[in-house]
Amino acid sequence: MGEALKGKIALVAGATRGAGRAIAVEMGAEGATVYVTGRTTREQRSEMDRPETIEETAELVTAAGGQGIAVQVDHLESDQVRALVERVDREHGRLDVLVNNIWGGELLFSWDATLWEHDLDKGLRILRLAVDTHIITSHHALPLLLRNPGGLVVEMTDGTAEYNARNYRATFFYDLAKAAVGRMAFAQATELGPRGATAVALTPGWMRSEIMLEVYGVTEENWRDALEREPHFAISESPAYVGRAVAALAADPEVSRWNGESLSSGQLAKVYGYTDVDGSQPDAWRYIVEVQDAGKPADVTGYR
Repeated sequence: MGEALKGKIALVAGATRGAGRAIAVEMGAEGATVYVTGRTTREQRSEMDRPETIEETAELVTAAGGQGIAVQVDHLESDQVRALVERVDREHGRLDVLVNNIWGGELLFSWDATLWEHDLDKGLRILRLAVDTHIITSHHALPLLLRNPGGLVVEMTDGTAEYNARNYRATFFYDLAKAAVGRMAFAQATELGPRGATAVALTPGWMRSEIMLEVYGVTEENWRDALEREPHFAISESPAYVGRAVAALAADPEVSRWNGESLSSGQLAKVYGYTDVDGSQPDAWRYIVEVQDAGKPADVTGYR
């Protein structure tokens, strides 16, 4: 447990599982008070129909050394987001870190359908979940974040801006969603920078989320058993790795140097010195370009 974020107030929008949960927990481990939002509670599940809940995330934040506060919010509902921000203002009068991590599109996109073949309603729903939620949340939260200098906005996406600009990301709607989030970070940075705040885009590498572990039929404890099926999974990282990236950014008094940048967990590990839970520093996006996409045999030597 640390105290680098003691006294800081954070909102992790979309913290039910995966990266959002880990980000909340790692900030909690540095003493932050973290509001964790999502649609799934112990009494009600979202369309994802997953067992993880926001209450569990809040409890993990508190157990790590911070204060976790669970608030059920559908970030497509402007009134709910407004009420959330008003609550943060009422209870603490400030917001230091906003993490826009809302996604929830895993069940909606096809890996191989073209734009004209893809279910249109599902495609448009992906964009609503991935883009509109972030816009609505920032719209309501940024005035509070700007009240004190040094605020940080982290837009969570998949892929660096450089990689996404050069590579088609699976399907039209997924590609557009992830590129749009990266651009939103740049746009917010342009508006926030002169006002004393910072916005960045951040991507994990190949992250061993709860869903990804289930896909390969493994757990975090025995994830290497999946290498027989997918050798490149050797470069994968736990959700804690990107969580530690956000905690490091939030604690950096010179975080404004990153304003408008597209960052990755592996890139920032080299700067801030944090490691994944196994003590390694996987650099997934360099590996993906130089090894996986290059068609070379799986070999993480020099990449973690």
